[in-house]
Amino acid sequence: MVPAPDNLGTFSNTVQQLYELADPCVLCPRKCRARRRHGENGYCRVTDTAKVSSVTPHFGEESVLVGAGGSGTIFFSGCNLGCIYCQNYEISHYGYGSEMSLHQLTKSMLDLQKSGCSNINLVTPTHQIPVIAAAIESARKEGLNLPVVYNSGGYDSPGTIDLLAEFVDIYMPDVKYADSEIASQLSNAPDYPRVVKSVLKKMYSQKGDLRIESGLATKGVLVRHLVLPGGLAGSFEILDFLAEEISPSTAINIMGQYRPCYKAYQDARLSHRPSVQQIEQVKRYALDKGLRIID
Repeated sequence: MVPAPDNLGTFSNTVQQLYELADPCVLCPRKCRARRRHGENGYCRVTDTAKVSSVTPHFGEESVLVGAGGSGTIFFSGCNLGCIYCQNYEISHYGYGSEMSLHQLTKSMLDLQKSGCSNINLVTPTHQIPVIAAAIESARKEGLNLPVVYNSGGYDSPGTIDLLAEFVDIYMPDVKYADSEIASQLSNAPDYPRVVKSVLKKMYSQKGDLRIESGLATKGVLVRHLVLPGGLAGSFEILDFLAEEISPSTAINIMGQYRPCYKAYQDARLSHRPSVQQIEQVKRYALDKGLRIID
């Protein structure tokens, strides 16, 4: 198994199971089987040690996550997707960040709580979830009581999600594509549409509709969907799926901030922003389906 804390036996069986999934690595749908214990990078470009690019209160997230003190974001380096238009490519593709011990990660969560943050927002956690789960468990023993947000690209393993129920309060997955060929071309993940549908059902079965108390999300599922130019994302098909197979009251943030980044200019389809009209059409369709728009 992946090297773990010397006192791993004092952690829950669930944490131990997560560590066992990480060497050879089958944590995510790629099942790349990297020997991360021996210093091999997985597809995610990370070995067995937590790697973090920043820890900070973030005021640019959805309003139901921010509150007065901001969302306590921890940005993890690396990613299990290969999006050619990634806006955070320095972190996800180039691996910008620093290694962080379990103790440091635990302290970071507690420090975010002390600073007045509304939640602990784990950004791109999929490939580093064993140490994250161990840190959450440790931090809770020391007084962490904030909701934990699992902020992923949606390319998760349903089996891994099964193990996260006790650690995660709010799932916030991206739902990027409806078409497998587009997913292959833009993110090197042809099975993405099938996987994300299965994952969403798992997440929803655990947490249900998004709950908001005093203006802040406390539990549930909040979907993000980025509108791509030319309808590449298959937005209407995704909205149909959410309304008809997840919940007619699914909470969704329809994001219109796409801009060409990283290698997007190499693909003419991605070299420009979607029009305001395209974005509004998607939002109107979501409202017509009865979905809850969250900004």
